[in-house]
Amino acid sequence: MDVPFAKMNGLGNRIIVADMRGRGDSVSRQAAVALNADDATRFDQIMAIHDARADGTDHYIDILNSDGSHAQACGNGTRCVVQALSAETGKARFTFQTPGGILSAEEHSDGMISVDMGMPRFRWDQIPLAEEFHDTTGIELQIGPIDAPVLHTPSVANIGNPHAVFWVDADVQTFDLVRFGPLLESHPIFPEKANISIANVVARDHLVIRTWERGAGLTEACGSAACAALVCAARVDKTDRAATVTVPGGDLKLEWREDNHIIMTGPAEWEFSGVLDPQTGQWRRDDPGREAK
Repeated sequence: MDVPFAKMNGLGNRIIVADMRGRGDSVSRQAAVALNADDATRFDQIMAIHDARADGTDHYIDILNSDGSHAQACGNGTRCVVQALSAETGKARFTFQTPGGILSAEEHSDGMISVDMGMPRFRWDQIPLAEEFHDTTGIELQIGPIDAPVLHTPSVANIGNPHAVFWVDADVQTFDLVRFGPLLESHPIFPEKANISIANVVARDHLVIRTWERGAGLTEACGSAACAALVCAARVDKTDRAATVTVPGGDLKLEWREDNHIIMTGPAEWEFSGVLDPQTGQWRRDDPGREAK
């Protein structure tokens, strides 16, 4: 039986929100791959809304990358879920269980949405890394010639997903992340792979980043990567604990609060809706007269 879905985006981060409530199955890897192969439904993450599995939560959110693999967190996708559910229910505040933990989120009167992304983890075995590093503000990892590496000594953190942040003093667009991203994502130091970001600190309250997402590739926005960049920068006093993080799709407002929680605020945008088969990925728009894809 088909389920409703919405094609949305968070600052260009392409999202499918699939309504799996009232069902016992999940969106399959086959369906994810098929949906991503269609230009109209190409996505970075699927946010599948399931019935709550934990007391005190509104829903369980399963997250799939465009290659069909699973992710633990997606901040931009969470904002899309909030906008979709708020439009349906009139509620503004939600608590979700995700594979990466419990997240709370709120839609504001101006339409912006804040997500509590939880607490960052920095210990080497929490990220995780394949070998022990006492100082994760900069680990031994580089790409390019040994005596003149293109990227080196990233800060690492876990924001639901593993992240590596490489610091640069130039325009992040000048680095060939399409070439370096896959190599670094799958480097043996990351046993669960990692999201790879290039970050330029332009002021104590402003970073510019570009991210190669684990399982999704180069994206216009990655919320958890923006969080990783801020907390890693603040740890080494490159920035304050609140800053704007500019991604290719626009700006996110980030605050690493004193209680160790990271609050991310940004927009979400609806594109179109339809129904899909969660096992095969076949879909059709809600618009009358549209043929099934």
